[in-house]
Amino acid sequence: MSKRTLDLVGDLIRRERNRLGTRWRKVAPGTQALIVLAVLRHDQRLSDMAGGNQVSASTVRRWVLEVLRLLAARAPRLDRALKKIAKRGGVVLLDGTLVRTRRRTGAENRKNYSGKHKSHGLLFLALTDQKGNLIWISSARPGRSSEITTARHDKLTAYLREAGLGALADLGFVGLDDDPDDHPVIITGRKATRNHRLTDAEKEANRLLSRERAAVEHGFANLKSWRCLTKVRMNTRHATTLLRALLVLANTEVPR
Repeated sequence: MSKRTLDLVGDLIRRERNRLGTRWRKVAPGTQALIVLAVLRHDQRLSDMAGGNQVSASTVRRWVLEVLRLLAARAPRLDRALKKIAKRGGVVLLDGTLVRTRRRTGAENRKNYSGKHKSHGLLFLALTDQKGNLIWISSARPGRSSEITTARHDKLTAYLREAGLGALADLGFVGLDDDPDDHPVIITGRKATRNHRLTDAEKEANRLLSRERAAVEHGFANLKSWRCLTKVRMNTRHATTLLRALLVLANTEVPR
């Protein structure tokens, strides 16, 4: 981990303790930051980190949730992130990813199963700039949800149109744009159908679009380098907070 990331988390913890007026804690802010980052980066088990630092596993869990809440509060809102990009000029890149979770029991099991990925998880949408820097992550949706449904739930086209921006997306978002003729904001490739084969020009356009969209995969790769996302073991209601906190950490650790 870079010193910049460790200082960021340590300063957040220190300011939160001053705000709460905490008289004492078992470890210093820097030590707490190091423990939490070890859990997030390497998916260290809470009991292992607790035993090595003479605290209980529940204390480590409380520290992790506290830091996630503080970091997630720094994640940009969608409208503000798009306005910032619009001032610089350019387009944004849109894509979705599935974060694997434990298999649930009972009625909660079915809705988190993704038929596309053949596994249980939660669906997230993300926007990046042209360099692959993550600028926004959506709230968690069940794994069975489609990317288009999630984008419509978050009103992405309305926010993009208000900011005067366009988004490059893959074929999974074909049909998302509600006004593709007069004011298009979602740019996708062309799909081949049974009655229509792609022409050479359409194939070349798809290749050019894929080349421009490659940067969004770098953004997801930086996000998933935090091994706590290998399989989310915490309660799924914390998943949105976790992803938005990791967005802040990923952009701090790998700036472009």
